[in-house]
Amino acid sequence: MNRTILLAYQSIIAISDTFTGALLVVAPALTLSLMRLHAPADTLVFISFIGAFVFAVGLSCLYGAILIFRGGCRHQLEIVWLLTAFMRASVAIFVLSQVLTGSLEAGWLTVAASDAACVVFQGVGLYKGWLAHAAR
Repeated sequence: MNRTILLAYQSIIAISDTFTGALLVVAPALTLSLMRLHAPADTLVFISFIGAFVFAVGLSCLYGAILIFRGGCRHQLEIVWLLTAFMRASVAIFVLSQVLTGSLEAGWLTVAASDAACVVFQGVGLYKGWLAHAAR
């Protein structure tokens, strides 16, 4: 895979998750409304708590982007992709199951779909050795 494409992918998901997580922490109701999602007012503290984890995934992805930019160690990049894929897979499975049981509204499927897409992309990339091209 082209190093520029990998850097773009890594940067986009890093920025997206870091900012979304930070917004969920400080303004959960606003963030959910921007995402066209809803949650009862008494659950917003838990949404902020979840935001801390989204923020952490974003920072992990940012570290991966820095590694790609610097031509960092392939093994470090593989660990970032593997661990963030585990986290994203967990989120996708959880959100899908909650939508299917009616506990979350269907709009949450966008969260599950975007996380699942990242899992597939990173899984294929790990399997095919794309990160060897990102390291110098």
